[in-house]
Amino acid sequence: MKFFKLAKTFKSDEDGAVTVDWVVLTAAIVGLGVAVLATVKGGVETLGTNIATGLTDTTIGTTVATE
Repeated sequence: MKFFKLAKTFKSDEDGAVTVDWVVLTAAIVGLGVAVLATVKGGVETLGTNIATGLTDTTIGTTVATE
């Protein structure tokens, strides 16, 4: 009899269910973030290289305009 009471209590206990839901939801969000980073990685690297090249090739004039 004690086993059946323990089994019934275990079946109706939902304290850990919310924790499992949050763990699964968090894992899904992290996975989505990793997928997005993998997708945009190449474009970001190319953009960074283009910006660095543009800044390196830019010359700044040092003459002062007089009135």
